[in-house]
Parts: sequence; C-alpha cells; structure tokens
Amino acid sequence: MYLCFRGYSNSVMDQTKKLGSYPSVLIAVSLTVALFLIAFCGWIAVTSREVIRFVKENVEVQAYLNKEVQPNQIDSLKEAIGQLSFVLKQDSKPLIRFISKKEAADLFIKDSKEDYRLILQENPFRDAFSIRIEEAYFHRLPEVKSTLEKVPGVYEVNYAQAMLVEVTDNIHRIYLTVAVIVLIFLFATILLINNTIRLALHSQRFLIRTMQLVGATDYFIKKPYIVRSVVQGIVASIIALGLLFTFQQVAVNQIPGLSLVQNYTHFSILAGIVLLLGALLGFASTYQAMSRYLRMDLDELN
Repeated sequence: MYLCFRGYSNSVMDQTKKLGSYPSVLIAVSLTVALFLIAFCGWIAVTSREVIRFVKENVEVQAYLNKEVQPNQIDSLKEAIGQLSFVLKQDSKPLIRFISKKEAADLFIKDSKEDYRLILQENPFRDAFSIRIEEAYFHRLPEVKSTLEKVPGVYEVNYAQAMLVEVTDNIHRIYLTVAVIVLIFLFATILLINNTIRLALHSQRFLIRTMQLVGATDYFIKKPYIVRSVVQGIVASIIALGLLFTFQQVAVNQIPGLSLVQNYTHFSILAGIVLLLGALLGFASTYQAMSRYLRMDLDELN
C-alpha cells in the first residue's frame, strides 16, 4: 500500500514539474499580432491628433494696419499684440510675422501675374502682421478677430474661415473613425486572446484536476499559469512595439512631412499602455480560464 501511494505521489510530482508548461507558441504569436494591430491603430490615432494640432497651430490670422502707422511704431505694436493670450508662443517668443505692403504687392504680382501699377499709381496694400494662434482658440477665431481689431493701429483682421472649417471637419472625421477602429480591434483582441488561452489550457485540464485531488490550493495551481501568461503578454508587447517602432521609422523616412507630427512623448505613453495591456490580457484571460476549469465537474472535463 505504501509503495503504491509513493508511486502515485511520485507520478503527481512529475506532473507538477510541468505545471503551467503548456504549448505557448500559438498564444505568443496571437498576442504579438493582436497587440501590434492595437499599437498600430493607437499610433494612427495619436498621429491624427497631432495632425489636427499642427493644422490648428499653423493657422495664421492677418491683421492689417492703418496706413497712418509709422515704421517706428511697428515694433511696439507687434509687442502689444504678442502679449495677447491667444497668440502662439515658441520659447516664450510670439509667433508674429510682419509683412510690409511692398512685400504684399510683390507677392500679389508673382501669384496673379498681373501688375496693378499699370492701373493704380500707388500701392493699394497695407502693412500687416501674420499671427499664429493657440490651438485652444481655434474655435474662437471670431473672438480673436474682434479682440485684434480693438488694438490701436489695427485696421482689419481676416482669416480663411471656410477653408479652415472644412479641413478640420475632415480631420476630425478621420480621427473619430480611427478611434472607433481601435476600440473594435481592442474588443476583438480580448475575445481572440481569451479563446486562444482557453484552448491552450484545455490540454491541462486533467493535470489541474489531479492537483485538486491531492489537495493543492487554487492559488498554488493558478500561480504558474498566470505568471507565465503575464510574462508572455509583456514579451509579446515588447515585440509588437519593436515592430511598430520599425514601421514608424520607415514611414517617417519615406513620407515627407510625417516627422513634423510625431510626438514621442505620446508614443512613450502608447508604449506603456500596450505593455500594461499585454500583461493584463494575459492575466485576465488565464485567470478566467483557470477559474472555469477549477469549477468544472469531472464529467465536464471530458
């Protein structure tokens, strides 16, 4: 009797050495592909958001000056406008560009191929400031226009309202579409990983039940599987992020101007989210599948 129990005990011990060691290549590949798709869509969403910000911050409002403004008053007027809260600043320097009426006339002749001097004796254009606006004030441009026109020395303020509304509406549609796609991929990934891990653990169901019969606690049985799944999720996240970073660098080198809308701070946040997501997916799916098998009756395991 003792020898039989000892032999059974040794057999169980041999099995416990394999506890948690189920075939994991399929899970690792599935996790990597799924996390890469999520990371890729996340990068597209972040880039779309940066494109919106770039477009908004490159909006230029034209403030035309009174003809009575003298050249020696230009700097003081520029300084006064630069102190307004809606003026975009870079390194604490207001992004305001002065355009003289001569420069405006030369630009008109170059673009239109028509010389106004054949009809008019004097330059009809005005000196102007081209002012870049903070993103937060993009939807308050009428208010910006009204404020600028109250500045002494400013004659009139203009901006391409119709074009800006059309461009930003299209960009917002793209951004919302990408965001929806990311959510769909996330939902599909959770289902895919959950089913893949459940199928992988199916081959371990009798080993799990054997451990229960010899008195192992649920925690003791779950621990190796959960630890392994979390590690697999983190490794899959790292591989997925490596693939995404490689793709991003190739895209930046091949697509002109794409580097202008790359925010590496947001990319780092995205990387952290993907790493956390990989670990959480591995943990949650394995925990759920393990709890299911631990609650099963013997007849349901077949």
